[in-house]
Parts: sequence; structure tokens; C-alpha cells
Amino acid sequence: MPEDAQVHRELDLKGEVCPYTFVKSKLMLETMAPGEVLRVIVDYPPATGNVPRSMESEGHQVLAVNPAGQGVWEIIVRKKN
Repeated sequence: MPEDAQVHRELDLKGEVCPYTFVKSKLMLETMAPGEVLRVIVDYPPATGNVPRSMESEGHQVLAVNPAGQGVWEIIVRKKN
């Protein structure tokens, strides 16, 4: 994750599957200010591709997709300005 990316909100979506991982992430971003950063935690492998792709298609910036433990990933997204 870039050093200048302070995480403003975190959303734990372990146990959720697509498309709910994207829908819930999108709803959280709607409550955030432009430029703020959301950390999404998922444990559903397809979400590591689907969520970033969907976020970018909405105009948001995906900063990172990283392993965050056994079978868990973090997706770091900056809300579009």
C-alpha cells in the first residue's frame, strides 16, 4: 500500500460472496468523502479480482490487493474525486 494512503474506513466482508462483496463496498464508499481510502477485507478468492475490477469501472482507484492472513485478502480503494 502506498505510504501516503491513510485508511479512513475498514469493511470486513469475510463470509460474503460476489456480488455482495462489491455491492457492500460500493455502499460504504458512497458514505465517504472523495479521496478517502477504504480497506475491504475478503475471504472469497473471486472477490480479489471482481471487486477491484468493478471499483475501477466506477472510477475509483485501487491502490493494492494484498494477502492479509490465511485465506484472507485486503483491497485498498481510494474514492474518486
